[in-house]
Amino acid sequence: MTATPGELLSHRPALRPGTLLSPALLHGPATVHLIKEPEGGAAFEVGAKEYFLISRLDGTRSLAEIGEEYADTFGRRLAAAHWQRLLHLLGTRSLLAGAPPRPAPATPPGTPFSGTPLRGTLRLVADADATTARLHRLLRPALRTAVLLPLTGILVAMEVLLATDLPELARDTWWLCHQPVALIAVFTLLWLSTALHELAHGVSARHYGGTVSEIGLRWRLPMAVMYCTVDNYRYLRTRWHQLAVAGAGAYVNLLFLLPFLAWWAALPEGDPTRRVLSGLLLLGSLQALVNLLPLPPLDGYTMLSHTLRVSGLAPESGRYLRLCLSDRPAAAAYPRRARVVYLSYGVGSALLVLFLVAALATGLYFLLVH
Repeated sequence: MTATPGELLSHRPALRPGTLLSPALLHGPATVHLIKEPEGGAAFEVGAKEYFLISRLDGTRSLAEIGEEYADTFGRRLAAAHWQRLLHLLGTRSLLAGAPPRPAPATPPGTPFSGTPLRGTLRLVADADATTARLHRLLRPALRTAVLLPLTGILVAMEVLLATDLPELARDTWWLCHQPVALIAVFTLLWLSTALHELAHGVSARHYGGTVSEIGLRWRLPMAVMYCTVDNYRYLRTRWHQLAVAGAGAYVNLLFLLPFLAWWAALPEGDPTRRVLSGLLLLGSLQALVNLLPLPPLDGYTMLSHTLRVSGLAPESGRYLRLCLSDRPAAAAYPRRARVVYLSYGVGSALLVLFLVAALATGLYFLLVH
């Protein structure tokens, strides 16, 4: 029997435990929220009004009470049909408490390897979340603010010191490029730094309440790198937690260089080992700092997206700029914040790329001439 409107509005439904709701995100001209299912990990977008209703389904408030809040906020009362459609959507996705969980997607049998010998991935651990949880328990004492703040100051001082010796570092790196054995050793250390970079994302995610779904090796010959897939970072409580997870990799890249800096500083200028270490310090610093640039797919781009609370920053900026050229009324219909964000990022990222190309050309010219 179909419930009457009065009976329907007296219900006090609650979201299924473990359902994740993101903060408001700008996506194109719209403000959206992400909702992620507890099982299966599927996520979908809803608008601000739908989020207002869904986020209040806590089992303590009736639909009538939530409807009153909605009317006070948006100036419109919801009909019973609207509630039925919303509850049907949540029910079909098993997002209401008491609903049977959706079956997890079937995992195809076989090895953790996928792809071809030329391009593919290989899972390195069976349970990535448990692995990063163990690493987090081991490293938790070092993740306190009392430890990280002084370390950050030391890393900043290291980069300032290296910047003052940039001519020497550049000359030694050019020399290193002509020493195959030493160059292989340096790139092996940088590869290890990249692996630690990925694990740092996972440990940081665990520290702030995120999860890790996979740790593995990805290759596109002749390159092969480790990867760590972090889930739920969009649902962390604060921007700071999201930024910490995204920036942890570059932080560890710089931390990796500290013992080599001490070794480098203890050697006299011109010593062959010091010259090799100069190359490692310069290339390692570039590896970390370039990763902080706000260009996809770098970590700096992810950090900027979290800071601005924007989903799809680069593609949506490109879309908006194309509308500015081809359909000005459609571009003008964007809200003011969207216009400012997309125009600023589109123009700023283009200027940044031009600057980087010019800087690279200037650096190559300096090395070749001198």
